[in-house]
Amino acid sequence: MHLNALSNTSDRPPGGLHNLASCLREVLDGRELSVDEATALLSVTSPDDIECIRDASDRLRRQLVGETVTYVVNRNINFTNICEQHCSFCAFRRDAGAEGAYWLDEASILDKASDAVKHGATEICMQGGLNPAATIDGSALRYYVGLVETIKSHLPDLHLHAFSPQEIQFIARQDGLDFATVILQLKQTGVDSMPGTAAEVLVPEVRQVLCPEKLTAQEWIDVVSTAHQLGMPVTCTMLGGHIESMADRAQHFDSLRSLQKRSLSEGEVGFTEFILLPYVGELAPKKLRNQVGHVQPMLHDSLLTMAVARLFMGTWIPNHQPSWVKLGLDGAATALNWGCNDIGGTLMEEHITSMAGAQGGTGQTVEELRGAIASVGRPAQQRTTLYRPVSPSVTLNS
Repeated sequence: MHLNALSNTSDRPPGGLHNLASCLREVLDGRELSVDEATALLSVTSPDDIECIRDASDRLRRQLVGETVTYVVNRNINFTNICEQHCSFCAFRRDAGAEGAYWLDEASILDKASDAVKHGATEICMQGGLNPAATIDGSALRYYVGLVETIKSHLPDLHLHAFSPQEIQFIARQDGLDFATVILQLKQTGVDSMPGTAAEVLVPEVRQVLCPEKLTAQEWIDVVSTAHQLGMPVTCTMLGGHIESMADRAQHFDSLRSLQKRSLSEGEVGFTEFILLPYVGELAPKKLRNQVGHVQPMLHDSLLTMAVARLFMGTWIPNHQPSWVKLGLDGAATALNWGCNDIGGTLMEEHITSMAGAQGGTGQTVEELRGAIASVGRPAQQRTTLYRPVSPSVTLNS
């Protein structure tokens, strides 16, 4: 059932919505959803209502960004899995000296980056565990600056999408610096944009269970706000499908939208895209896995969440991306009909989610991404990290 088929007097929507059809039409006309309305939309169970939400999100996607589905040719480099923290969902981290622990040297990182460029990459996405030993002359910032200089001195036109808000907070804490000093130094050295991971769910009660050692929700917002002020574009994410409620998801959406509105209204850069990261627990710590009750993402839940995210973010965050690593390429292709307009990157290698038991694989070829896009009848376009079409006249660091 599509939106136009719903009666204006429908009494089926859950609490928080007076009328589903009217609400969705108003969103398509530019009205912003409230947190209560988003909670209600996330809570629907009727197949007809879910289809109407999907249809509205797809229409809004078409309205805002058109039919073309974009992708980026990139490589993921997780330079170490040694980490001081113990997040309840993480199967990636290791203690120093433990079996499976690794820490790439600069030569290995440069080899990976150079190989990526040979295969057409315009971006390196680089993140790692929080390794207290990762210092130069006692300074964490000098170590991270050194990683950037290693890549940029050899590949100056490569876009470096690096270091999450958690890593920024870690560096600042290790060296006794403020966030602005860390971000500005990394930016001046060659970091071009920041991955907005470590957000998980920006609700303190949820974070206390998921990641009590991690930076707080407010610290995440403070890091990102500072990045925006300093001209550093950031992606935004949500780790969903575990212990959070629908109200928690809606509150997370509201935190992201509010931050984006504030940044853009002040003439700053903002979020480039929203990415839902569904929980994968196949090999994750047992305690949370048992509490959640499932080990792979529930596709129907992820699709509805992405559709509501599209409706909630409206014009403020126009680009939405599924995670093929977590949902599989077929699941990510399906999400293109639920409000998403980007299918992500080739990655070439991915370790954090795959070590938790994700079944989507660790890399995709351009042909595979374009094939997935073609399967839903939409045109494909390679893009840069900042969503500019790739053409011979576009430089790699755009």
